[in-house]
Amino acid sequence: MAKPFNVGIIGMGFMGRTHSNAYRKVSNFFQLEHKPVLKAVCALEPEEKLKAFADTWGFESYETDWRKLVERKDIDQIDICTPNATHKELVLAAAAAGKSVICEKPLAMSAAEAEEMVAAVEKAGVANLVCFNYRRVPAVTLARQLVDEGRIGRPFHYRVNYLQDWTIASDVPQGGATLWRLDIKTAGSGVTGDLLAHSIDTAEWLNGPIQSVVAKTETFIKERMHQDTGKVEPVKIDDACMFLAMFANGSMGTFESTRYARGRKNYNTFELNGEAGSLYFNLEDPQYLDYFRYLDPATGKKVDSHVTGWQRIHVTNSEHPYMKKWWVPGCTIGYEHTFVHTIADYLHGIETGTPAQPDFRSGLRTQKVCDAIIASAASGKWVDIP
Repeated sequence: MAKPFNVGIIGMGFMGRTHSNAYRKVSNFFQLEHKPVLKAVCALEPEEKLKAFADTWGFESYETDWRKLVERKDIDQIDICTPNATHKELVLAAAAAGKSVICEKPLAMSAAEAEEMVAAVEKAGVANLVCFNYRRVPAVTLARQLVDEGRIGRPFHYRVNYLQDWTIASDVPQGGATLWRLDIKTAGSGVTGDLLAHSIDTAEWLNGPIQSVVAKTETFIKERMHQDTGKVEPVKIDDACMFLAMFANGSMGTFESTRYARGRKNYNTFELNGEAGSLYFNLEDPQYLDYFRYLDPATGKKVDSHVTGWQRIHVTNSEHPYMKKWWVPGCTIGYEHTFVHTIADYLHGIETGTPAQPDFRSGLRTQKVCDAIIASAASGKWVDIP
C-alpha cells in the first residue's frame, strides 16, 4: 500500500490549479511508493473563496496564514505557487521546518536570493524542485534522448522564440492579484523571468551551459494604472527581450521573447542544429518533434541523400517518454500532463535517492543567466555567466 505524502499548497491561482490537478492525477497513472494527499491549501483570498477552492480540488482543509501551514506536523511537502517576490521567504521557512519543497519558476527575484534558498534546502537536507514543466513535454524529453544518443552531433546553433500577445493594450493595468507579472516589485522582471527562464532551462538541459550573453530589452508602454494604488505608475518590467548567447560547447544561441506578438498565445519554440542532425519543437503543436537526420549515429556515415529530409515524429507511442503511462498510440496528451510528469519524477527521486531535476541548484543556474541578461541590457555589453 502506498505511503501517504501530505501536501500543502500555497497559492490558488493558475499554478495552484495545475499543481493541485497533478497531485490528484499522478497516482492514477504512475505506480509510486508515495501517494499525494492534498492536506491543505493557503492563499491571500477571502475565506469563502479559499474554502470553495479546497472543496473543488479535494483539500482536506485550508489555512489563511501560510506560517500555520508550514508549521503543521501533518504536512510533508510545501508547494509554492505564489508570485516571485514571495518565494524566498516561503522556501526559507519551509526548509527550516524540515519540509520538502517544490517552487514555481523563476526560483527567485535574483541570483542572490536563489543562493540563500539553495543553501537553506541543502542545509536542511530536504527534497527540492523548481517547476520547469516544459522539460516534461514528451517531445522535449525525446529531444534530450536524441541528443544523448548522439543524433545531433556537434552543436552549432540553438535558437528560441517565446511569443505572447496578452499585454499589448495600453489600458491593461499592472499589479494586483491578476497582473502582478507586470509589476517589477512583485515579478522582478518581465518576459525574462516569466518566459525566457523556461527557454533558458530547456536550452541548458539540451545544449549545456550558457557561457555569456548580450541582450536588449524594451518596455513599449511606459506607464500603466496600478490596480493596488489606482495611480498611473511607471512600468519597469521588460515587455520584450532579445539576446545572443555563447554556449560552453562553442555553439551560438539566439533568443527572442515578447508579449507583443499579435496572434501568438504561447508560441514557445526551439531549434537545435548540429553536425549530424537538427531538432525543432513548437509548444503550440506539442505532440510533434521534428528531426532532420544527416549522419547515421551508428555508422557516422551520411544518410543516402534521396531519403534525407525533416521527419515529423508523432510522440504518442509507448516507447516515447512517459507515453506508456497514458493512452494508446495516436492519442495525444497536453499541458496539464507535464505537471503530472513533474510530480511523478519528483516522488520517484525521493523514493530512489536520486533527486529529480531541475532542483534548486539548477534553478539558481537559470537565475544567474536571467540576471546576466538584465545586466547586459542595462550596459549594452557582453556579460559572462558565473
